[in-house]
Amino acid sequence: MASQDWVDKDFYAILGIAKDASDADIKKAYRKLARQHHPDTNSGDTASEKKFKDISEAYSVLSDPDERQQYDAIRAMGGGARFAPGGAGAANGGFEDMFGGLFTGNAGRHAGGFSTSGGIPPEFADLFGGGFGGQSGFQRPPSKGADRTATTTISFAGSIRGTTIGLREPNGEVIDVRVPAGIKDGQKVRVRGKGQPGPAGNGDLMVAVSVKPHDFYTRDGDNLRIHVPVTFPEAALGADIEVPTVDGDKVKVRVPAGTPSGRTLRVKGRGVKTAKATGDLLVTIDVAVPKNLNKDAEAAVKAFAEATADADVRQGLAAKARL
Repeated sequence: MASQDWVDKDFYAILGIAKDASDADIKKAYRKLARQHHPDTNSGDTASEKKFKDISEAYSVLSDPDERQQYDAIRAMGGGARFAPGGAGAANGGFEDMFGGLFTGNAGRHAGGFSTSGGIPPEFADLFGGGFGGQSGFQRPPSKGADRTATTTISFAGSIRGTTIGLREPNGEVIDVRVPAGIKDGQKVRVRGKGQPGPAGNGDLMVAVSVKPHDFYTRDGDNLRIHVPVTFPEAALGADIEVPTVDGDKVKVRVPAGTPSGRTLRVKGRGVKTAKATGDLLVTIDVAVPKNLNKDAEAAVKAFAEATADADVRQGLAAKARL
């Protein structure tokens, strides 16, 4: 069927070149298209596989001066014609007879050679950075060794400020692992070149980091949360209070008058600092209720209760609780 294919297929258009293209132009066009459509880099893409076969066939013909001359002659003489075995159109009713046996030996080359097997011509052996051979024609470059995994646990302070830990290998070697500031519980640190060996070098060591909880701070993304107790007068009348931070200093926080227990106040930029962002400090107010009152305090509370007796803090509660 190569004879009929040569009439049907425009090899110049397939490679995207002009009919007077030079040998260098043909090679350049094929190199570009073969790299783009090779089956081993487009696994499962039937359209790319067909395209690769077409461009390989086109290069096989146009890169050979004799075959290119024959192809140009056939296209000029037989363009638009259709031939079938035993049909009219030549002395013996066959297309090959019409051109004097021009296709002897060519059909096998284009049906089973590199043009349809997914391979690459020898002159393009460096196309993918390695040799080509075998049935598929593609040899993948050597790969690195496999990665290894490990786990470690660090303190909350270590996760905020960053730290360096040592992991001991079975052979006694100690691998230093630099844990960056701001790492979260469950994140991984990559130590390059400490994995399994391979033809292209060692793989990496992936270290999963667990962070111990803190008694005072809890983490919320890049924000830090804390609970701070205030007295009833501070909550009722308003006050400026001092709040500790992970940096070791204190910041003043304004508690507005009438602040209820459970309200959260935000202190900008005093949370977790990472390479990408800095979080905030979220201060949740807990109004402290004294367990023991002296006589003066008890008298003051009673006086307050009498002064606010008309206030019904549970008004409408029953309606809200109705199902």
